[in-house]
Amino acid sequence: SKMKGSDNQEKLVYQIIEDAGNKGSIWSRDIRYKSNLPLTEINKILKNLESKKLIKAVKSVAASKKKVYMLYNLQPDRSVTGGAWYSDQDFESEFVEVLNQQCFKFLQSKAEAARESKQNPMIQRNSSFASSHEVWKYICELGISKVELSMEDIETILNTLIYDGKVEMTIIAAKEGTVGSVDGQMKLYRAVSPLIQPTGLVRTPCGLCPVFDDCHEGGEISPSNCIYMTEWLEF
Repeated sequence: SKMKGSDNQEKLVYQIIEDAGNKGSIWSRDIRYKSNLPLTEINKILKNLESKKLIKAVKSVAASKKKVYMLYNLQPDRSVTGGAWYSDQDFESEFVEVLNQQCFKFLQSKAEAARESKQNPMIQRNSSFASSHEVWKYICELGISKVELSMEDIETILNTLIYDGKVEMTIIAAKEGTVGSVDGQMKLYRAVSPLIQPTGLVRTPCGLCPVFDDCHEGGEISPSNCIYMTEWLEF
């Protein structure tokens, strides 16, 4: 047995960590609460179990200053590591942005190819859709990710594109065993054009200015001393 030669207190702490699974027994105070052992004793036991390679401490994105404990042979859950979007507890915003752009680019090229096919509008529309599995395969083949991405990760990115109004999703029934389907359903995505183009006023700083009503020539806030207007005209 792994715990051969361990005393009852050590076995108890090991059991608590084992019960927590790969989401971790959050931290040492949790273990103290469940074991009723003094914190100094728990810290000693944890060090001992770590040295025997029975448990390991993992940093959690949810609480950067706390160590999460789990059995040595387990892989931490995504809720602990933050999954593909985190590296050493830091959110990889640039990586997410690159994925965002590449997923959209793939869907745009799919829509473009459908338009150029010159088929009837219904066939064109249907062929402009791509499954999340197709997008995932494309991203994997690009080789832009250092970490292994799941289809779920790609769907998270596609959801951000939906919120941005760049992509729409539809769910269709799929035969069991169809690649990319889950529970007899498949998510399909396609690039869409914005419903309405922003008007000229909205494109200028004035259209979004919070002090627009107080702005007038000769006043403290005026078009002639507006830094945003100057920047916009230079752009």
